[in-house]
Amino acid sequence: MGISEEEWERLQRALDWPGPDQEITQLDQSTSPVHSTFSIVGLKESYKVGEKISVTITARDHNKNLKRYGGDFFKAKLFNSKLKASVYGEVEDHRNGTYSVALLLPWEGQAQVYVRLEHSSEAVQILNKYRESSFPRSHYNGHFEGPGPNKTRISEVVQCNLKWGADGSWKKGDCCCEYKDIKTGTVWQCERPKKLSCDNLVHHSRGGLENPLNPFQKQIFTKTLTNVAITGDTQIINVLPNAADIGIKRMDLHTPRTGGPLMAVELKNNIIVHWRPHGVPLRFTKMLITDLHYISNDIDEIAGGPHAVVVFTIFAHLVFHPITFYVHEVAKIRQSVVALLSRAPETTVIIKSGNTAGVKNIFQSDWYAMQLNTVMKEMFRDNDGVIYFDVWQMTSCHYLRENIHPGPVIVANEVDMLFSYICPA
Repeated sequence: MGISEEEWERLQRALDWPGPDQEITQLDQSTSPVHSTFSIVGLKESYKVGEKISVTITARDHNKNLKRYGGDFFKAKLFNSKLKASVYGEVEDHRNGTYSVALLLPWEGQAQVYVRLEHSSEAVQILNKYRESSFPRSHYNGHFEGPGPNKTRISEVVQCNLKWGADGSWKKGDCCCEYKDIKTGTVWQCERPKKLSCDNLVHHSRGGLENPLNPFQKQIFTKTLTNVAITGDTQIINVLPNAADIGIKRMDLHTPRTGGPLMAVELKNNIIVHWRPHGVPLRFTKMLITDLHYISNDIDEIAGGPHAVVVFTIFAHLVFHPITFYVHEVAKIRQSVVALLSRAPETTVIIKSGNTAGVKNIFQSDWYAMQLNTVMKEMFRDNDGVIYFDVWQMTSCHYLRENIHPGPVIVANEVDMLFSYICPA
């Protein structure tokens, strides 16, 4: 995959996700959003800006029994509907059916806690199983065109997919045309057309999706069990000014996060004025943007320099392939980035994280996206010349519905954040 054994072990530790010790076959054994609850630990009458509250989540199954293992995918946030303000909470899994969330109180006024179960641990187990299997959840079309009889032109469309892993082809036997990227070694396969040769491939297009789930597994992903708010302490939290606070609202979000929460405050005219990590200073650099959206070998063609910034995201369709292939792709991109920074160290390279998605199923689960984000962060964490542009929290805690293509308000703030790396104040 283009990485060392040591790095692969480090990635496996970062991606480790607990879950059932066996495959669950009864729906009532899975985590129930109805019976799972959250509580605020030691709730006080008032707090001050900059303090934190602690929230405990308790997972139960459909028979109200406490879960004995972890792996549930919860999301938590603190919010104020009137201000349209929110802050994301990182969930810590204690691997025994209980979870903890620490939530920063970054604004003066009122706040409430909101927790939802996006996927039960049983659903995550299924997601992981099919991500690593040879079952192709997504197909692609190969368009072939060539000469036919009597000086006519004929065309054929066949199914195509990636060739990857120990099992090799998703089609067994001598079935396919193979196309290998000489530079990267990636092999693409298309079913052999009936009338044309393999040399007549013109282009690809997105094909259909294939659901691998059996009837029981489909129940685990129904709307009543997926992405559902759980009940808990809904009391209003009163947040008072902090005399020692230098003014959190005067700090900005314009540098890579090294940890800590992200907050949104919408103040007027449907424009969010503040998206920022707590306590990180500004960084401004004036540069020209070259957009390399998705995976691209074009990085090797960029001269770089003090007036160039490379912006890209390594995401999109890769959620449909095994994590090993994603690691392979990121390793190739990293190699190109390292070479770019070696020949032009003043170049700024910005990698954008994936967004949360509106669909929560076997195809577009945020659990997949979060795992890919983890790989990106881990594999680029030691590259000093690379900025990780993390919008995961922004799209997770916003009042708009989650969408893989976020609404205009979120996009505007993502752009503002991006340009704050590039344009002087």
